[in-house]
Amino acid sequence: MAHQIDRTADRTAPPHTGTDPTSTGRLGSLGLWVADHARLVALSWLVVVIGLGVFAPFVEKNLSGAGWQADGSQSVAARELAQEHFGGNASHALQVVVHSSAGPLTSAEGQRVIAHVTHLLAGDDRIATVVPPQPGATLSRDGTTAVVLAGAGVDTNEMVKVATDLKEELSAAGTSTISVDPTGASVLWSDFNEANLKAMLGSEMRSWPVTLGILVLAFGALVAAGLPLLLTLAGLVASAGSLVLINELVPVSIWAMNFAMMFSLALGIDYALFLVVRYRAAREGQHRTAREAVAETMDTAGKAVLLSGATVLVSLSAVMLVPSPSFRSMAGGIMLSVVFILAATLTLLPLVLVKLDHRINRFALPWVKAGEHRSPAFAAWGERLWRRPVLWGTAALVVLVALAAPIIGLRTAMPSIKVLPEDASARVGYDTVQAAFGKGAPGALQVIADADQADTAYAVLTHDRGIAAAMPPVAAGDGSGLVLIQAVPTVDPSDPALATTVERLRADLPSTAKVGGAAIENIDLKDQLDRSAPLVIGVVMVLGFLLLLVALQAPLISLLGTLASLLSTAAAFGVARLVFQDGHGSGLLGFEHQGFLDAWAPVFFFAMIFAIAMDYTVFLLASAKEHWEKSGDPREAMVGAVAHSGRVIFAAGGVMVAVFFTFALSGPLPPKEMGVILGVAVLLDAFLVRLVLLPVMLRLAGRAAWASPAWLRRILPTIRFSH
Repeated sequence: MAHQIDRTADRTAPPHTGTDPTSTGRLGSLGLWVADHARLVALSWLVVVIGLGVFAPFVEKNLSGAGWQADGSQSVAARELAQEHFGGNASHALQVVVHSSAGPLTSAEGQRVIAHVTHLLAGDDRIATVVPPQPGATLSRDGTTAVVLAGAGVDTNEMVKVATDLKEELSAAGTSTISVDPTGASVLWSDFNEANLKAMLGSEMRSWPVTLGILVLAFGALVAAGLPLLLTLAGLVASAGSLVLINELVPVSIWAMNFAMMFSLALGIDYALFLVVRYRAAREGQHRTAREAVAETMDTAGKAVLLSGATVLVSLSAVMLVPSPSFRSMAGGIMLSVVFILAATLTLLPLVLVKLDHRINRFALPWVKAGEHRSPAFAAWGERLWRRPVLWGTAALVVLVALAAPIIGLRTAMPSIKVLPEDASARVGYDTVQAAFGKGAPGALQVIADADQADTAYAVLTHDRGIAAAMPPVAAGDGSGLVLIQAVPTVDPSDPALATTVERLRADLPSTAKVGGAAIENIDLKDQLDRSAPLVIGVVMVLGFLLLLVALQAPLISLLGTLASLLSTAAAFGVARLVFQDGHGSGLLGFEHQGFLDAWAPVFFFAMIFAIAMDYTVFLLASAKEHWEKSGDPREAMVGAVAHSGRVIFAAGGVMVAVFFTFALSGPLPPKEMGVILGVAVLLDAFLVRLVLLPVMLRLAGRAAWASPAWLRRILPTIRFSH
């Protein structure tokens, strides 16, 4: 089929656009160089994978879950002062909750348990101080619940590791009538990392068989289907090892690895599909030699992959604008994985294609034609869209707008304790503290002020309607002239009313006072995310448009392709509101809805969705540009693009949807949000936006889609996709 289409293209193409099949561009030359230096390339990748792979097994142990803070915020400043001047009594300190079901803890058994807990905590040199239960503060009125405070002697990332090291031993200190449950922000992250790792591994186990099945159907042969897994494995091992090494210099969130794992799999499959299909078409359908086929593949599909990867990197780089360590390390981790996947796609995959050559078709499905690049089914679909563009375009638009409509009522907040399983230590301790000390006790505020303003600050706290109780000021013992006042709010830490209380206190408290605490750090981070969101979204869209403009040299279709990505993104968040805010389907997915969407989702997921959407946009429009360069015919550009790239987009989209939806079945709530939002976004983007709406835009725009003013062509680099 493919050679017939090429002859048609040659008849319709203007003479000046013809290209000698043996001529090569820079990427084609790279493909030939790789083929000629196979041993060097193979050894280089072996060194990279083995060298970095040595560190990869330590990724889960070494990376942290902390860093969820707004750098430069008042709450972070308060935490640093508390750690430095008040024995580590900061937001990341450990709180060990001891509860007796058989009477007051003043009993001999209760005292033995508290003494054992104190001994365990004091034995870790990362703990700054250990404060026993204090009557009227950390010992309940009935004496059945007490909190032993372990001050943080190290930073937030290291305290998560302290929690992981100590929590099992601490829990084991309990008896049949006395429970010991470590809690607090550091334990919360430790418990979350543990539940998250289990869920991620479960998701991976479920996704691999599904992925392999879809790949076999997409590639039509078992050997060819294994190539994306080769790319994914090489990229993932290299990424994991690199993150462990980077963590020695700069703390890296464990989420960086989680997202890198997803993107390595998703993009590795996307890029391998695009190159393998093109190579087989050139080799089997057009009867090129192996060298000619790899050169053509790299100059066409390879160029689209490179531009797609650049678009993904640019989209994710905008997340770096959020001044939060966790966000920056997550974006950095994904970008690192994309770089490795790109490198493997453009060097390792061409080598494998040339070496395997015809053997990539081994164990092929009986109905598969290896040389078929143009899909008759998608060609017919393209013709149908060309004939009835308004009908199909309107139908797609109606579906997308209807799904996006709920976004109007979307609410966001930082994750509550409900993200943890009910039996997690941090959640059990949290619930016990609430029952014994009041609803707001787990989210106690820490106010640090100059000693000469202590009385004023204390008076403000005791008279504020949002504060249930305030402890008397405690002076720092190091002569710094600071005091610490702890206050219990009247509401649960995840209640939006707490933010109002904090805002009021910051306005009323003396000028030197800084309000902090774990719950307040969440509030400050949410405020930072709300402020950063417009900037990140704007930068992502502008950079995405500019990259498309450089690639396509056509302002109108570059703009339409960029704007179309907003539709699938808005629809995905509309669905997210119905599921995670309103709770529809919570029973099916097995989670306890919080009444809001996690605040980090809009910024971070927007960048991820846009990156994936632009990935498909580049594939489709690069194919359309190639047909336009050959024929100068808008119909051939649109129909040819759908015919040649539709199958790849359909298959890659199917794999991504399968991968992301397996994460929707994972344990903690954040992976479920990630799986549902990204899965819905890819489903809508691949099947409605890229295979319906964008081709319709090409149809309606006609020749104007590819028009470009002379001054713009002069300043843009010349990029061609025809070969």
